[in-house]
Amino acid sequence: MSGHSKFANIKHKKEKNDAAKGKIFTIIGKEIAVAVKEGGPNPDNNSKLRDVIAKAKANNMPNDTIERGIKKAAGDAGSVNYEQVTYEGYGPAGTAIIVDALTDNKNRTAANVRQAFSKGHGNIGTQGCVSYMFDKKGQIIIAKEDYEGEADDLMMMALDAGAEDFTEEEDSFEILTAPDDFSAVREALEKENIVMADASVTMLPQNYVTLTDEEDITNIQRILDFLDEDDDVQEVFHNWDE
Repeated sequence: MSGHSKFANIKHKKEKNDAAKGKIFTIIGKEIAVAVKEGGPNPDNNSKLRDVIAKAKANNMPNDTIERGIKKAAGDAGSVNYEQVTYEGYGPAGTAIIVDALTDNKNRTAANVRQAFSKGHGNIGTQGCVSYMFDKKGQIIIAKEDYEGEADDLMMMALDAGAEDFTEEEDSFEILTAPDDFSAVREALEKENIVMADASVTMLPQNYVTLTDEEDITNIQRILDFLDEDDDVQEVFHNWDE
């Protein structure tokens, strides 16, 4: 990430979300509902639900809130059905943006996402127009302040569990996996009581774009802010080197 601290970026993202905890809890609540509908309410038999629970805990969601969400999704057959939709497009100066959403109304979500792009003078493209510039990977970040062991031990633990890559940063460790191996690696680390600052399947840019024009920076920030405010939007990935 051009020398940037991944842990600092995650911390910044979380601190920003702390001001609107309701937003992040709503996002995770939807993911719990989808995971339960797809694989049932028992995390022992549902790896997707286990991953969402780990994400919830990393975001300090209380256990009783998690359990309530699982019970609600399991017991309410008539509850809202969320559909996963992905939008791809361009921000200023050709920056690439991918938006993942869970929605009960695709028309509303499409209109809102389109409006967010236009507010920053960007535009929505066709499916696949920018995703080829990203690699889908499982990413686990461990803050050095949360890990007291040797870096080599952590690396071997991760690689033995099936990780592809291990990188040491100034203040953290980054572990990358193939998407299919993410759950196994995360669970192996969890069994060793390794505290994870973040653990998710993400889209990592192959190259980053640096913006120097103040107007471009203002415009991409405007797009990201509008997307962040949309309750249907789950994740936003981009290749802007912030």
